[in-house]
Amino acid sequence: MSDTITTFATLLEEPAAEKGEENFLLYYDERVSYAELDRRANRIANGMAERGIGAGTGVAIVMGNSPNWLATFFATQKLGAYAVPINIALRGEGLSYIINHSEAEALAIDDDLLEAFLPIQKDTERLRHIIVNPSEGGAESPAGAISITDFDSASTERPEATVEPGKQALLLYTSGTTGLPKAVVIRSGGFNIGGTRTMGSLAYKPGEVLYTCLPLFHANALFLTVMQGLVSGYPVALSRRFSASRFWDQIRSYDASTFNALGAMIPILLKQPPRDNDRDNRVNVVFSAATPAWAWAQFEERFGVNIWEGYGAVDGGGFMLFNFGNCPKGSMGMPPPGTVASVFREDGNECDPDEVGELVFKVDDEKARRVTYLKNKKASDSKIRNGWFYTGDLASRDAEGYFYFADRKTDSIRRRGENISSFEIEKTINQHEAVLESAAFGVPSPLSEDDVMVAVVLKPGETLAAEDLIAHCDGKMARFMVPRYIDFLDEIPKTETHRVQKSALKKTGVTTSTWDREVGGPATPGGE
Repeated sequence: MSDTITTFATLLEEPAAEKGEENFLLYYDERVSYAELDRRANRIANGMAERGIGAGTGVAIVMGNSPNWLATFFATQKLGAYAVPINIALRGEGLSYIINHSEAEALAIDDDLLEAFLPIQKDTERLRHIIVNPSEGGAESPAGAISITDFDSASTERPEATVEPGKQALLLYTSGTTGLPKAVVIRSGGFNIGGTRTMGSLAYKPGEVLYTCLPLFHANALFLTVMQGLVSGYPVALSRRFSASRFWDQIRSYDASTFNALGAMIPILLKQPPRDNDRDNRVNVVFSAATPAWAWAQFEERFGVNIWEGYGAVDGGGFMLFNFGNCPKGSMGMPPPGTVASVFREDGNECDPDEVGELVFKVDDEKARRVTYLKNKKASDSKIRNGWFYTGDLASRDAEGYFYFADRKTDSIRRRGENISSFEIEKTINQHEAVLESAAFGVPSPLSEDDVMVAVVLKPGETLAAEDLIAHCDGKMARFMVPRYIDFLDEIPKTETHRVQKSALKKTGVTTSTWDREVGGPATPGGE
């Protein structure tokens, strides 16, 4: 693949021309070649163009993982339109906000997701086109909507459209777990082809199959798997969603050789009951983020894989950290040569070794590293200050220069003058053999600042007393970190990218089902 590629459209078109009918996308029993995906994208693009969708038009995509999701995305790029992938779990104001904020004029939606859209349709007056992706048993389409199958008879030739480098091509919305989501603007020609190719050459060898069950509306699946597959020339295996119980069966069914993991996926997979065929897979490298040190070696040994850790963010200015298995387990590693990273206190001074502060990177080119949030100049401008890029994530750096993730800045808990990492609390609690997963967060304290509360989900069939969980924490964390409140839940609210929705947990707060350590029994909501 040449270095002259400047658009997402040509990322597909060049391998489609070179590899033709060779399989690119594996989706359950369906096999889609490079050329067929390109033809589908052309048909959808030409069908859209006939209806007035073209350069500068925003197209919201509310669809689950499927070949048609990708075909719709690439169709927008062929027209010079901009894609707005949306979290399929959003409902009500959360959904209408993104459609309106992005100024989308077209909506492509699965018919089984129409129930989420129809109640807020009246609040999306800018929308002029509704394109429905049909399935068996889906909801009836609203008046005036068209089916994506109506484009089947459209031309398979590339539409006559000029795609200008530098134009808005994609809006990726942050999860908005602590407030309204922000839209990161990705421009045509802004995808890092060279870096993607370099990563592929380091990690992959001929015969690879890249697997993802993460949602395509998130940068991880779209960039690190799909675009990586196109640039490196490897097929991509796609599942609709993450299932801990079926995960390795899906890996084996696709004969996948690598996958990316986010959030708590590694600990959750490790908590599944052992099977005789756990090591029966072709996976070599697992790319992960924030894998707890305690789970790292156990996961590698049990499943016969190698974990490579990394750090990066869609609004991270292109800065990254890497641990290719050559750094301490639990570490995010180090920046690549030529990149300077550090950890700063609130006053802008550098932290001491092992002290937690905000992860920052030295900026070499402010224009190249600038992150643009749509309609939010203040947030855009705040990312770079005094020649440093502020990530919004908390980390520490040891005496040898290795970086360790501490928490998202918005998730940090302030208790009686101490800053507490929710991530560190969760790591300790998750080590209990009865715990499947947990989420730590702050709730208002009558003594000012926060008290620590933890929502806990137990493994199926397990029981655990709150007192025993506190005993597990004692001696493993500082006393001021030990939770005051514990709630045992059936499930923890999360985004589709497995990020805990702590704003929802904080909103619920202390209830009559909450256990209070200070009284040794049920809490009194709103009381001391």
